[in-house]
Amino acid sequence: MQRDQSMHRVNHQIRISQIRVIGPEGEQLGIMSPDEGREMAAEAGLDLVEVAPGARPPVCRIMDYGKFRYEQSKKASKTKAARVEVKTITLRPKTDTHDLETKVNKARGFLEKGDRVKLVMRLRGREHAHKPLWYEKMAKILDTMKDLGVVTQQPKDEGRTIAAMMEPHSED
Repeated sequence: MQRDQSMHRVNHQIRISQIRVIGPEGEQLGIMSPDEGREMAAEAGLDLVEVAPGARPPVCRIMDYGKFRYEQSKKASKTKAARVEVKTITLRPKTDTHDLETKVNKARGFLEKGDRVKLVMRLRGREHAHKPLWYEKMAKILDTMKDLGVVTQQPKDEGRTIAAMMEPHSED
């Protein structure tokens, strides 16, 4: 069974005979038993946390474990927030004007947030016979959003749909 990297042994979970202890300010306190390390941590009102279980002897640090976990979750959420998503807006050729405005505003919001937007126009039945008309409509929609992004994929036929892709302007 492989341990999750984010899991750290804390206080009484550390059951090895000898550990290397690092103090709350980062100073080396030496090699000692876990009981001695826990006593030192308790005196400081902190926890003894195993930070390098693969080292020989394992390295443990005296720190506030709750604060450490909070900071790690903040780092994880930052990397998650940095990811760019592709948001899909689905249209129909006969979508009414107000509904179309609503969908365009939604796409504009995604572009402002930094996400890519894929516009998909689904065609049904006889609508396939008038594709040039729908390409023109898609081009107008893209034109209304050109102040927020760049068209990375011009409208193209993808079977029963016409699809186009936009990215937000780069922050160079």
